[in-house]
Amino acid sequence: MAPSKVVLASPRGYCAGVDRAVDTVERALDHFGPPVYVRREIVHNRHVVSDLTGRGAVFVETEADVPPGAVLVLSAHGVAPEVLRHSADRSLRVLDATCPLVTKVHAEARRFADGGYTIVLVGHAGHEEVIGTMGEAPDAIRLVESIADVDALDLPDPERVAYITQTTLSVDETVGIIKAIRQRYPAAIGPKRDDICYATQNRQNAVKRLAEAVELVLVIGSRNSSNSNRLVEVTRELGVPAYLIDDETDIDPGWLGGVQTVGITSGASAPEALVERVIAHFRDMGTAHVEVQDAEPETVRFSLPVQLRRAVRS
Repeated sequence: MAPSKVVLASPRGYCAGVDRAVDTVERALDHFGPPVYVRREIVHNRHVVSDLTGRGAVFVETEADVPPGAVLVLSAHGVAPEVLRHSADRSLRVLDATCPLVTKVHAEARRFADGGYTIVLVGHAGHEEVIGTMGEAPDAIRLVESIADVDALDLPDPERVAYITQTTLSVDETVGIIKAIRQRYPAAIGPKRDDICYATQNRQNAVKRLAEAVELVLVIGSRNSSNSNRLVEVTRELGVPAYLIDDETDIDPGWLGGVQTVGITSGASAPEALVERVIAHFRDMGTAHVEVQDAEPETVRFSLPVQLRRAVRS
């Protein structure tokens, strides 16, 4: 039942924001020593969380769970301003690993709210990034997840409407929702640059190319990873079967019946080591050929949080 060929999407895996966040925890452990506390999952991948736990990171639900004066790393998804206030009240040494692209969306929310706009946030209810963004202007933001949600909006001033988006959404779906917002509220304004992050866009474009060349796609990523789930959805919308897996142990042999070409990609929070494990699994099955898509390399890099850089220098 081994496929004859495996094709790897490119680009795939870690984005600059995830790389920065994971590096922040690792370097904090090296500099301060364990325990280093992390609010929620640093990134949405259970393998990454498990590895960091083994090194001495302690993952907590809220800043209230952290001993006064301890080191606390904020996850890549961002937090509401009240989290920073609570952390200061507890004298926590905060290292803010929020992805700079999420920070950009937070700044947009504040700017629009200060300008008197009602803000329509396109995103998924309950996602940590959405919770943090809504916390920037809770009275001004309305969350929508679909075109139907846009149709149900009743905003106080149709002439002062702005929209922003979660960074890890489906590019194609978001375009449709924004179009609906602009049709209903012609005066609506948006950010100067698209909120959906470069890595999300690149990985969705890559999986579209991959779907043209294979019969089945496996997306490596955890269940709570928004961008990984979007890769599955994008592939299925093209008529190609796709499954989300944490690692090779999740692969169902029944998926492979009659399949000769399997595509593999990984979400922005999945380390390349997991891709290598899946490739090794197929080689053990008897797959002889592994091919990598051609793509321009990603060159985006983000500096470590300023709080960590200062601590290391001192």
